[in-house]
Amino acid sequence: MAKPAKKTEKSAKSGEQIVAQNRAASYNYRILEKHEAGLVLHGTEVKALREGKANIRDAYVDFKPSSAWLVNAHIAQYLPGGPWNHEPLGSRKLLLHKREIDKLSGRTESKGLTVIPLKIYFRNGIAKVEIALAQGKKSWDRRQDERTKEARREVEQSMYRNRRR
Repeated sequence: MAKPAKKTEKSAKSGEQIVAQNRAASYNYRILEKHEAGLVLHGTEVKALREGKANIRDAYVDFKPSSAWLVNAHIAQYLPGGPWNHEPLGSRKLLLHKREIDKLSGRTESKGLTVIPLKIYFRNGIAKVEIALAQGKKSWDRRQDERTKEARREVEQSMYRNRRR
């Protein structure tokens, strides 16, 4: 009988199945803090997510008294769902601790920050959302970021060429 494989960091990471990512988030926002939240879903929503049919590009987190909601996240309808299908753009409740909700909602009200989803994924079969407290970038901020990224890329390429000689 073979021994079971030991869990390493790589195998723990492989337990995540990424469903949707907000790639434009780092371009449009400066990410300040990241948090992980559970996601309340109904049957056909889970099946649609397992097929990878989700879009969170325009989504954001809205705070109501003692709860957080993921708004404007599009989860496509599950075709075999029939009359029990969900609404694609419905609001979905996020599962966070009360102090996290209070902290995030307080920071968004006072400093003009926003909370956006970065990715939806399954960890050990449970749907999770990575949300971030973010500050919007101005157009000159974006241009400056592109310049620094291009300069870093040129430096790395020149170092690579010098090592090859």
